Amino acid sequence: MKVLKFGGTSVGSAENINKVIAILDQQSQSTPIAVVVSAVGGITDKLLEAGNLACDKNLDYKNKYDIIWSLHNSIIDGLFSNTESDKALKKQQDDLQELISDKLNELKSLLNGIYLINELSPKTKDKLLSFGEKLSSTLIYHALCSRSVDVVLKNSQELIVTDSNFNNATVNFHLTDANIQSFFNSNSSQIVLLPGFVSKSINGEVTTLGRGGSDYTAAIIAAAIEAEELQIWTDVSGMFTTNPKLVKQASPIVELSYQEAVELSHFGAKVLYPPTVMPVLKKKIPIVIKNTLEPEAIGTTITKHVTPNGNSPVKGISNIENVALLTLQGNGMVGVPGFSKRLFETLAQERINIILITQSSSEHTICFGISENDAERAKSAIDAVFLYEISLHKIDPIVVETDLSIIAVIGDKMKNHQGISGKMFSTLGKNNVNIRAIAQGASERNISAVIHKNDVKKALNSLHEQFFEIKTKQINLFITGVGNVGEKLIEQIKQQKAYVKEQFKINLRIAGLSNSRTMVVNDDGINLKNWKQELENGEKASLNGFLNHAKNLNLRNSVFVDITANTAVSNIYSDYLKQSISVVACNKIACSGNIEYYNELKALSRQYNASFLFETNVGAGLPVIDTLSHLITSGDKVNTIQAVLSGSLNFIFNNFNAETTFYDVVKQAQEEGYTEPDPRIDLSGIDVARKVLILARESGHQIELSELESDNFLTEKALNSDSVDDFLATLKEDEAYYQSLFKSAQEKNSQLKFVAEFNDGKAKVGLKEIPEGHPFYNLKGKDNIVMFYTQRYPEQPLIIKGAGAGADVTASGLFADIIRIANN
Repeated sequence: MKVLKFGGTSVGSAENINKVIAILDQQSQSTPIAVVVSAVGGITDKLLEAGNLACDKNLDYKNKYDIIWSLHNSIIDGLFSNTESDKALKKQQDDLQELISDKLNELKSLLNGIYLINELSPKTKDKLLSFGEKLSSTLIYHALCSRSVDVVLKNSQELIVTDSNFNNATVNFHLTDANIQSFFNSNSSQIVLLPGFVSKSINGEVTTLGRGGSDYTAAIIAAAIEAEELQIWTDVSGMFTTNPKLVKQASPIVELSYQEAVELSHFGAKVLYPPTVMPVLKKKIPIVIKNTLEPEAIGTTITKHVTPNGNSPVKGISNIENVALLTLQGNGMVGVPGFSKRLFETLAQERINIILITQSSSEHTICFGISENDAERAKSAIDAVFLYEISLHKIDPIVVETDLSIIAVIGDKMKNHQGISGKMFSTLGKNNVNIRAIAQGASERNISAVIHKNDVKKALNSLHEQFFEIKTKQINLFITGVGNVGEKLIEQIKQQKAYVKEQFKINLRIAGLSNSRTMVVNDDGINLKNWKQELENGEKASLNGFLNHAKNLNLRNSVFVDITANTAVSNIYSDYLKQSISVVACNKIACSGNIEYYNELKALSRQYNASFLFETNVGAGLPVIDTLSHLITSGDKVNTIQAVLSGSLNFIFNNFNAETTFYDVVKQAQEEGYTEPDPRIDLSGIDVARKVLILARESGHQIELSELESDNFLTEKALNSDSVDDFLATLKEDEAYYQSLFKSAQEKNSQLKFVAEFNDGKAKVGLKEIPEGHPFYNLKGKDNIVMFYTQRYPEQPLIIKGAGAGADVTASGLFADIIRIANN
């Protein structure tokens, strides 16, 4: 014989009840079955709300009653929808409606009584809540009868005997087992239908079995008759590796041991309630959790012996919400026996359940977690008990922290596998999840940590990624600046997303986009097929608003990408790093500005375990900074740097000659995107100065931009021009001057190159005539070149050469920095 239990969602509508009937019809073909049903979904809460309103003299309780009446009658209409041509079926519908109406009238009378006496005692509350299961079982029984199913309805209150602890009664198993066995031995029907949750005391008073009572009813019956199997039918396909509402990659667990199931259910897995396991565990009866809406799904099987789960013993990650952490501490506790006894006795007397306990080895502190709803009551009671010690300053008043949650990694035999706790806490640490308390039993079946409630989603996703996914790391990008380079980066991410995921196990996802006008943020990732439209329709852009979105989403492995040349954007890097959000910067301002801010960003990066990468600051996509970093890290020392670092200036001087005008070449470079929209930034040499300054700083030198020597080749009129148009006009006016620069170099068989140099702690930039045979001489197009003379490369320099300008290569440099962070 099997026992099947159906939850509130499974019996929450006529459509779902028909699915339940189909399951019962299929299963009863091969074996007799006992069926336990919960109240119609949501009815228990509505009954409680109606009772509380009536107790408070609020006439809105009548509205709640009307909703309860309407829900049940609409289900009857749905179950008997084809009765017009069938008089017998219509008669059954009428009889059922009359029967349900009688029960609802009883409920109405009870609510009116609560209203009149202005009281809802635990005893009355049990009587009130018992209506839910009695109504649902009556509905389903008559629906089965209308389909000529061999079924009998048995009131569980006639079988399950308890004490008089109303709202959470304790079962008298001696009497209960005898009642159940006697009834089932005499029963000949193929299906026995029973309401869950409800029971009666030994004195005949209505009692209930508390939270998860219908599951418990089914387990009690299964154990008493030594059933072949206990099936729990709900609205999900088993117990999941973690909460699927918070972690989209969560998947059903095929097998669990009884102990693992208890741990998961205790720590928030609401599919199964802990008391359910105990009766069947003793009889070694398997529990199978199935989905009423997808009956063909495998579900989860809970047994004594479980097949090993590959190399990892971790079976699930669960969490409890709305936790308060209370701390009793003081020097007067050290070495003095009795504090723990008094503390926990006080909580027991207040009927406060303890979820988690941890104590320091110094005996200076006892820390425990309870429901947030009990925190104020617990503090008052404990402070009263220890009033004398508090007055003598031997201990402190109890400290209460709220807005917390508990996360737990669960699995049998975790103590036989090294590194489980290490992986757990290092994963949380890398994602800036602060841990307030830790508890781990000697069995190591459960490792628990208390964290802030705002970090739960990030913690669960990070841990699930670590323990259950095929080592795929999700990177969440927040990109500001989606002009030419930004658009190219988005195209590259879209193009390479599948390849990067398959080859490197990195899942790139853009969670936020912003330009100077609008911004859009999406927790599930922005659709890269129509991102422009989404951004166009986004909210008004704001630097702090974009930052707050990133903070509030609190996604794991978040990266802020700055593709602007904006000072205000660079000034907000520190705020991102403090949230453990990595920063990738195309913008040079932060690294070439105030040395104190540059050092601060480096320190914050280390402190908050958030990368700060800016490869594209020098050489666009060329690995200049990365190469320099490896040299310094390995112990090398840079003596001299010589470089052509402006792709735009190199393009200009490579194309400028006696047959062209300087104005035409600059205009061409501007139109083709090699210069900034304002070409004065490039031609003034400030961009090159910033780049060599960054290289000097990355080499370990603390210098400011003001210390750098700049030999500018522009005329006074060009340098002092008020606008881009005025600047371009000066180029026409001073063409003879620029031609003289070209002619001087030509006469010496040299090439004009704008060169950056760093030597002996000093940096300078300026236009130079490069002789034939020099590595810079044949530098073509928009290419850059950097030569590092170091202790290891004293005579023949280490040379990096390639395209140093252009949207595509700059975007590829940003892409490379993002991948570096993902691989960190």
